Amino acid sequence: MKVLLTGGGTGGHIYPALAVAKRLSEIESDLELLYVGTSRGLESTIVPNEGIPFKSVEIEGFKRKLNLDGIKYNLRSLSLFIQSIFEAKKIIKDFKPDLVLGTGGYVSAPICYAASRAGIPTIVHEQNSFLGLTNKFLLPFVDKLAISFDDIYDQVGKHQEKVVFTGNPRAQELASSKINRQADLFGLDPLKKTIVILGGSRGAERINQAFIEAYPELIKRDYQLILATGEVHYEKTIKKLNEITPLNKVKNIVVKDYIRNMVDMLQYSSLLVSRSGATTIAEITALALPSILIPSPYVTDDHQTKNAMSLVNNEAAILLTEQELNGKSLLASLDQLMADETKLNKMAEASKKLSEPFATDQLIQLMLDQLKEKI
Repeated sequence: MKVLLTGGGTGGHIYPALAVAKRLSEIESDLELLYVGTSRGLESTIVPNEGIPFKSVEIEGFKRKLNLDGIKYNLRSLSLFIQSIFEAKKIIKDFKPDLVLGTGGYVSAPICYAASRAGIPTIVHEQNSFLGLTNKFLLPFVDKLAISFDDIYDQVGKHQEKVVFTGNPRAQELASSKINRQADLFGLDPLKKTIVILGGSRGAERINQAFIEAYPELIKRDYQLILATGEVHYEKTIKKLNEITPLNKVKNIVVKDYIRNMVDMLQYSSLLVSRSGATTIAEITALALPSILIPSPYVTDDHQTKNAMSLVNNEAAILLTEQELNGKSLLASLDQLMADETKLNKMAEASKKLSEPFATDQLIQLMLDQLKEKI
């Protein structure tokens, strides 16, 4: 069976596709995979590192602000989109996939569109509580839309019959993963309470700044912290922290640009502080983690706040808005939870109840059902 996967830009689009690829390789003996992304997105490095064949198409997203620069940019994006459809047709003709799965990001638009027009069973997956622009465009053409939040049902109009709740595949991948007892916590003590702080796959400058402000007090705490700054923010963050107290003299804090063994880190952590992208929500619940969620205010229709509230309303997480975020509020939130073991345990239990442990299998079954219908 040949399966073409596409999705990119951020880890939130990439990791669900990789979870499907991993599970398919476990249950399908005769499987051939191809992943299509862009050469500039994170997928261009993450996917080949997983040993999956990778091809790229050139495409850019559209700007929502229609000033003069925005119009010029969108005209270029439209030209690239039309060109990318021809590239997609060639890739599909050469690979001859039996199934196509798109997990979001603008790169999945031409691939899934071309596949659906060619009569190939095509499914798209929406991780967020708000239907993304790419999936909104693709909905009339694809066979099914798999979702992770029930909110989507109110956003699809006449296409209700195409929508199927599966959950986020990343949840099953993590729920079934085994704890790596040999995991390297970057030299930290695996027996001590550890907090992981990150701002998504690309980092978040505001979260880094709050950490810098809290740093003089954090180095005095008996709990440990791992901060992932994002590659573009790393050097600047390190410089500011070292100006306060050199990190090589601090025993309870590690700062990285990007955490590549994230599953290991999260399995050893007592608390996660992060943005509330949909795949992050799936990871939190799959690993039964308490969390402090800081939604990005720079996303469409504030969907990260909606994602976060699915945990907050069930007492599995605490919400800290970006407007409220500073060193003082971050430190207070961390200290409060680290001092309350009972509350942490209750949040962990609530988080676990929200997990969808069979999401990958449910999505794969949906894909196989569509293949049977087309045969």
